[in-house]
Amino acid sequence: MTAIVQTIDTPDGAFTLVADDDGAVLAAGWTADAAAVLGRIRPALRPAEVAEGTTDAAGAVAAYYAGDLDAVSRVAVRQDGTAMQRAGWEALRGIEPGRPLTYAEFAAELGSPSAVRAAASICARNAPALFVPCHRVLRTGGGLGGFAWGIEVKRSLLAREAA
Repeated sequence: MTAIVQTIDTPDGAFTLVADDDGAVLAAGWTADAAAVLGRIRPALRPAEVAEGTTDAAGAVAAYYAGDLDAVSRVAVRQDGTAMQRAGWEALRGIEPGRPLTYAEFAAELGSPSAVRAAASICARNAPALFVPCHRVLRTGGGLGGFAWGIEVKRSLLAREAA
């Protein structure tokens, strides 16, 4: 498989995404470093070849930043993981913009209210950031928690979605 890598400018900085032959996003993040984004793809899905190009997914990112917060949820994604991880990533896509959950609430949504660490791990291992909105999960009490692409980006995304 030859994947397409595209970097675009956003109000939160450079955003690089990797899409497969079908246009599904394998990984994305706020960096111009394509290797950093590629490194987030699990080995089973990591592309053998990569080429710079344009993707339909980049248009969805532009639409998101222009105010269509649901644009990224209409883009296909592909991730490899355990059954619980896959269920968690799917559940993340169901969190509405402007209505973040705590890690405890997210764990409860997954049917395992006591599995808060597992819920946090699902967020941490999420490769196609923004398309699978792990930034919408917060610490109990409203603390931001972690984010692979930086707390300032997470804060900016949450503020944009709350507006």
